[in-house]
Formats: sequence, structure tokens, C-alpha cells
Amino acid sequence: MIRLGLTGSIGMGKSATAAMFREAGVPVHDSDAEVHRLYAGAAAPLIEAAFPGTVKDGIVDRTILGARVLNDSEAMKRLEAIVHPLVRQATAEFSQKAEEAGHPLIVFDVPLLFEVGRDRDCDAVLVVSADPAVQRERVLARPGMTEEKFQAILARQIPDSEKRRRAQFVIDTGQGFDAARRAVDDVIRTLTGR
Repeated sequence: MIRLGLTGSIGMGKSATAAMFREAGVPVHDSDAEVHRLYAGAAAPLIEAAFPGTVKDGIVDRTILGARVLNDSEAMKRLEAIVHPLVRQATAEFSQKAEEAGHPLIVFDVPLLFEVGRDRDCDAVLVVSADPAVQRERVLARPGMTEEKFQAILARQIPDSEKRRRAQFVIDTGQGFDAARRAVDDVIRTLTGR
């Protein structure tokens, strides 16, 4: 079974591309969705202990937590030390189930794949990319997004050019959904022969 890492900087079209893999029948493990699940479960008491006042009714309040960690690298490291091992465990369980089910290919959808070393868990990496103007327009259109938040997020991410250089596959999502879907099909065919 081939493990394909899917990543890309904020606003590059990673979620839409992951959906295309799902539509093609490829199992996708979404790290962001896993974090949301953990914030309402196993991670909540650990995060509350590390960052008191960030959990409400047993669920991590992402807004409060974000305000505490976004521009504080030490706080971010403490948070990652709690969350990353739990996500890795869930990813390993997902991978084992997919392999047992006989899937030839799975996708790990990880926003900070290179930044946290998750590329080492993959057989190949696909980076989604787009023109910086397209990226900026997409990101700033998100509810609650500000220029300051956008810049803080970008500061934590490896530059797009470096991600593209390190990837085995690159999809330009600025060319529209049909072109991206054809590119996804090409990646699947290349990796699985189907």
C-alpha cells in the first residue's frame, strides 16, 4: 500500500484536492478533522492542563487557544507536543485498517507535513499550489481571517517554492476544478497503475 502525503500552504486548495481523492475511492486521513475530534475528546483535558481556561464544556475553544499560542513559539511547541502524538496514533490506526482492507493507496492530508516531519511517514508527497494572488484572495475571504492572522500562519509554514521542490507531485489548483481532478487522476494512475 502506498502512503501519499498531501500538503500545501494555507489557501492552496488542499481540502478540495483531498475531496477529489475521496471521490476517486482513495481513503484520506484528514489531520485537521482529527485535531477537531481530539479537541472534543482525548486532547481536551491535556490542553486544559497546559493552557488553563481554553476548554469550555469539555471542548477546546479554538479561538481562546489560538489567541494563546499563535504568536508564541514556546506555547505552540507545548501544544504540538500534546496533539501531534495523538494524531500520529490515529493516522497509524487509519493506515492499518486501510491496508487490511486491501487499498492500494491512501492519502495523509496534513497541512504542516514537512514542518512536522510527517513526510518521513509517506512513500511520496503531493503539494497543491497556486499563484500567491489566488492564495491571498482565497485566505482573506475566509470568515474571521485577517491580514495579521494570514501572515502569522504563513510564518509557520515552509515557503511554497520549497514545498514544491521537495514534492514528487505538484498540482496547480489555480487552473480550476476540472484540471485539478485530471491531475489527481494522473497521480492515482501513476502510483497504482489504475
